[in-house]
Amino acid sequence: MSDFEFWQERYRTPSYIFGTEPNAFLKSRRALLPKQGRVLAIADGEGRNGVWLAEQGLDVLSLEFSPLAQDKARALAKARGVAPVFEQADVHNWSYPEAAFDAVVDIFTQFSTPALRPAKWAGIRRTLKPGGLLILQGYTPKQIEYGTGGPKNPDQLYTRAMLEAAFGDLRDFRIVEEEVELQEGTAHAGRSAVIGLTGRK
Repeated sequence: MSDFEFWQERYRTPSYIFGTEPNAFLKSRRALLPKQGRVLAIADGEGRNGVWLAEQGLDVLSLEFSPLAQDKARALAKARGVAPVFEQADVHNWSYPEAAFDAVVDIFTQFSTPALRPAKWAGIRRTLKPGGLLILQGYTPKQIEYGTGGPKNPDQLYTRAMLEAAFGDLRDFRIVEEEVELQEGTAHAGRSAVIGLTGRK
């Protein structure tokens, strides 16, 4: 099964597998978001984060690989009365235009292999404007013990050292590593080992 077929099949169910509410870490960092401006939501899935960002009055571009996921995202946006821009794209091959966004949100995009991840993260850095905000969250290797979501391959999970190496030079850089109860649809449900970061270019 190709990656495209995998994600199409995963999103085929009518229910929102990651729920319709924003990621808790993202929501908790609301005060850091710009009052206005452009935000890039990477691999935004069924739209829960992009729609919430649009509800904050931001101009949102929601990237997603799966057309079925984007159909759900459009329906959610319509129900919430907001209008993010949706673009079908492979986040590993997208252009990441230079200094184009005031914030980038990268939540649980851990389908990236170690070979592909550096190019994606370099794109994120490039597309942030000077002073632009990065909000990122993912699972740590301990998540494999919990099995409540995320990849089973430890190479796709995040460590503090990995994130510090990739983004530690950002201004106002902060990392939060914790174990929490996630209730984000059926796909992220239960005790979870997560790590999040915020920083400014």
